[in-house]
Amino acid sequence: MNRIIVSLWLLASFLCASAQSFTRMDDGGNFNQGNINGNGSNRNFNKHNNDTTRNKEIPKGLKVWKIDRKFGDMFPTLPDTMPHLFMNTIFNTGKYGEYNTTGNNYTPRISRIAIDQPVVGQFMFVQPYSHVMKQPDEFLFTNTLSPITNITYDNCGDKLNGEDHIDVIFATNANKRLGFGFDLNYSYARGYYANQSTSHFGTTLYSSYNGDRYKMHSMFSIYHQKVAENGGITNDKYVTNPESFDDQFAENEIPTVLQRNWNRNDNLHFFLTHRYSFGFYRNVRMTDEEIKARKFAVEAKIDSEKRKQDNEKMQLEREGKNMEEKIDMDGQANAASMLDSLQAVLADTLKKEYVPVTSVIHTLDLSRYTRIYQAYDSPAEYYANTYYDLNADNAYRGDSIYDQTKHFSMKNTVAIAMLEGFNKWAKAGLKVFATHELRRFDMPELVGEVGQERVLMGKWNEHNVSVGGQLIKTQGKTLHYNLAAETWLVGEDAGQLKVDFSTELNFPLFGDTVTLGAKAYFYRLNPSFYQRHYHSKHIWWDNSLSKETRTRIEGLFTYRKTNTRLRVAVEELQNYTYFGMSYDASTTGCTNLTATVNQASGNINLMTAQLMQDFRLGPLNWENIFTFQTSSDEKVLPVPAVNIFTNLYLKFKIAGELAVELGADGYFFTKYYAPDYCPQLSQFAVQQNDASRMKLGGYPYVDVYANMHLKHTRFFIMMSHVNAGSGSRDYFLAPHYPANGKILRFGLSWNFFN
Repeated sequence: MNRIIVSLWLLASFLCASAQSFTRMDDGGNFNQGNINGNGSNRNFNKHNNDTTRNKEIPKGLKVWKIDRKFGDMFPTLPDTMPHLFMNTIFNTGKYGEYNTTGNNYTPRISRIAIDQPVVGQFMFVQPYSHVMKQPDEFLFTNTLSPITNITYDNCGDKLNGEDHIDVIFATNANKRLGFGFDLNYSYARGYYANQSTSHFGTTLYSSYNGDRYKMHSMFSIYHQKVAENGGITNDKYVTNPESFDDQFAENEIPTVLQRNWNRNDNLHFFLTHRYSFGFYRNVRMTDEEIKARKFAVEAKIDSEKRKQDNEKMQLEREGKNMEEKIDMDGQANAASMLDSLQAVLADTLKKEYVPVTSVIHTLDLSRYTRIYQAYDSPAEYYANTYYDLNADNAYRGDSIYDQTKHFSMKNTVAIAMLEGFNKWAKAGLKVFATHELRRFDMPELVGEVGQERVLMGKWNEHNVSVGGQLIKTQGKTLHYNLAAETWLVGEDAGQLKVDFSTELNFPLFGDTVTLGAKAYFYRLNPSFYQRHYHSKHIWWDNSLSKETRTRIEGLFTYRKTNTRLRVAVEELQNYTYFGMSYDASTTGCTNLTATVNQASGNINLMTAQLMQDFRLGPLNWENIFTFQTSSDEKVLPVPAVNIFTNLYLKFKIAGELAVELGADGYFFTKYYAPDYCPQLSQFAVQQNDASRMKLGGYPYVDVYANMHLKHTRFFIMMSHVNAGSGSRDYFLAPHYPANGKILRFGLSWNFFN
């Protein structure tokens, strides 16, 4: 609490200083900008000062885009500087509260919206941490007019249970084509419940080059993650019915199933996509913005030359009048010449544009992972099975665990692209590609005769070769589409097939634009390596699994005039592959824990309808997301029937500068058999023991906040889960993992230019 008070005091001081520097009153009662005094002259009293940049305005400009992970195609997007809902970006429950977690911030998560759950990747252990991992196709590449730095910080609590998060982003350009930067991110949550601290550190270096013929994007990322696992609390009544106990327990005093257990992940990633294009130049008319920019540049050059001449006059004022007259004549001639140049520039509204026809593309995607599950004190009879004990000279024996696995992946893709738009007949772009992937896995292996087995680190290598193509149209305002297909010819995944299709149609209706979108895909996928094989001290499987088939059709309707968006999706799953978990629950914890990978015997049908509707009446705003889901097999793929996010707030400005959103938001979902969490796998798994299955949901989570924006600064004050402790206390987002209670939070994001 003391740190929050100090932070608020510093913020108030910053706001006061900003207000004083923005407007300044002279003796006559007039307001003047910045450091300009009452008579409008600069406060530099040395008339011989040769600094010609003191009046120069720092250019401010930022373009951001995302790229396609396979081909490096660029898609313009908005920078991550939007003040709206800034306070919700700090939560691993998601911006709209759509994720289940194990309670503490920065812990693993899984979306309650089933169609938003990703396919299990080759290294499944890091997927639940998607909120702290930056993927190449989600990263924002930049192009800036001047160096830009963003510092984001939020915290809550104290040194015993609090959270701290800082993210520093720097972006700059060496020239108008070459840009680079870095992102440093550190998240640390001590945990309001015992044995649940989390720590994530990540650093990303990136660069891009956007030339006419050559384009390049690269990323290099390193992550270190350490998460303490407590296995949930031993008895839910410590939260739901604390009055039933003689002693009252604080949150951090509630007994947990596990102690001194950790998951550690160390990851390294390198990504490079680049292309060389063959084409030609043609003349095209500049846009109004480009004409204004060129005019501004020429006028700035004239101003710079005039300042230079003024400085030369001051330096030579003692050299004689004839020299000064010569300078005046030369200056007038130069000024007249530059004015003529300006008129010529304004008259010329054409520019040279390079039109790429064919591109050769190469993409390299390289990753290295190391994962350790470590425990020094496992409860008696907690695990149902023990598959090995380490050798006598190893320190981890008996109830200690040191499960380690490693994964290395290198994927190379080569493509040839015929680009759309190089003439009036080229209405779409066409790509053909081939990909080779090398995968290597390390994990324990038993060797030797039965009863005399030794534990060694085994190695598995897998190779795959796939080919495919893409037909895409992104230009124009009316119709866009993207059709991509890939099939695997050689290797472990031979016979896999992926077909993706998306389209978008825009047309006017009642004075506004309606967007109709559609998506569809057909996947026949080989289960990932760790779904087929996993070896550890207490969990072990070698499965023979069939390929999983997924078929989905999805539609999206958007009408901006009424702020209405409707999303409808239908999906059929065959040989659905999922994690299962079983244990015997008691009031003191659990025993006989097992975890498996299973495949559903029949087809599963999943239907989703999602309505996003916003209302506005003056300063009053009300935003809503209603999601309805049904699953034909709730035992295998459980989903909540209804999931709701709502946000009611007042939006106004103070003194015409400080933008304020003052309100409350919340989320709610109906009761269902939510996935349990298996700390030994870092995975959410279906509850399989009928005797211990439990439903979660039917409880609203409400936050109240003041979210503000001043110039280049966003900041908020929030009381999260403000209704904790009042009425029902069934606030669990995973079985036996209660959510954090009422917490006062503060956050700040500050942009610096140059």
